[in-house]
Amino acid sequence: MVDIREVPEADIDRALELAYLVFNDRPEKEGRERHHALLVRCSRIGAYDGDTLVGFMAAHDFRLSVPGADLACPGLTFVSVAPTHRRRGVLTALMAEQLRRASAAGSPIAALWASEAAIYGRFGYGGATTGVTIEIDSTRPLPLRIAPDRRPLRLVAPEQALAVIGPFHEAARAARAGRPSRSPERWTQEWLSEQAEDDEELSPPRIIVLGDPGEPIAGYVLYRTKPEDDSGPVRTPGLVRVEELEAGTPAVAAALWECLAALDLTGRVTAWGRPADDPLLHFAADRDQVRVTAQFPALWLRLVDVRTALTGRSWAAPVELVLELTDVRLPANAGRFRLKAGPGGAAYEPARAAPDLALDVRELAACYLGGTRVAELVAAGLVAEHTPGAAAELDAALRTDLLPHTSDEF
Repeated sequence: MVDIREVPEADIDRALELAYLVFNDRPEKEGRERHHALLVRCSRIGAYDGDTLVGFMAAHDFRLSVPGADLACPGLTFVSVAPTHRRRGVLTALMAEQLRRASAAGSPIAALWASEAAIYGRFGYGGATTGVTIEIDSTRPLPLRIAPDRRPLRLVAPEQALAVIGPFHEAARAARAGRPSRSPERWTQEWLSEQAEDDEELSPPRIIVLGDPGEPIAGYVLYRTKPEDDSGPVRTPGLVRVEELEAGTPAVAAALWECLAALDLTGRVTAWGRPADDPLLHFAADRDQVRVTAQFPALWLRLVDVRTALTGRSWAAPVELVLELTDVRLPANAGRFRLKAGPGGAAYEPARAAPDLALDVRELAACYLGGTRVAELVAAGLVAEHTPGAAAELDAALRTDLLPHTSDEF
């Protein structure tokens, strides 16, 4: 029987050793120091077998953008169980304690990135956003179907970047659901760090912004580069790896992508974790040159307090339905409830009437940000539609202008 308790700061290095064991990782000194500093800022839960730490979980103190609002949302990270203690209920005990703490703290939602997609659904998490990887062949100019914004582009030094691009990022975060807040420490230690954690051959971060001098910027791109490699039998062209690109208009985005594709001594641009509705996929004139090479579930969401989560977001259209919800981990969420919502707000109260839709909290979480349609889950047999048209009605109310998205992997 393991003991679930707080992990003191003195045990952070032990927690990291466990995580590195589980994830088959061995970071260099700089990476270990960065992880240690990160965990100091997180809440930490451990599973102890006697004095041995055999399970670990940490949580960032995030806020997450949801349609029309920003909600408290712990972001789970470094979830680890020792190979000697797998399938003994350690992860279940850690997750139960994390959900209890989130509920006690008044956080209506929680989020994570799943290392294995099969794990977290049983704890009520649903895949709520989708990311795509885009690759551009930049050995030739990038033709566009729209005119790029021709205001000036300029480089910003990494040490000055947070002051310049931070406010723009925060505004962009509010405009699209699914994006966690960033502390100054996360900006400097992750996004703007001198060395990329996953590839030591990449350059330090480069930041290009667009906008007239003295005016607020209209967009930015943060990227790293890697020189060409001609040491093998096949030459690998120089790489531009886009870490983040934010633009206020399609024309601004066009100017930034055009700039990236024209960088000297490079022949390939890759952008991991872009939104599935990235405008580039429409305004690029040659889709053979701009390809989606991967699509994957990104942010996994858990509705900890369903009532607060539903009444805390905005709604695109009127809806009034009775939902029959199951939640084996948090029984307070389970039952039959009437959702009455619209542009003016929402109410979610117990109901006796027959349900229009029956679903698990996992499926509701997947649809909550507007990235998954309820009708798709009905078609997949995961949601029962008792009243014809109920799924379409709920989808219309959950709809957002932009698909939910985040590239903040944590």
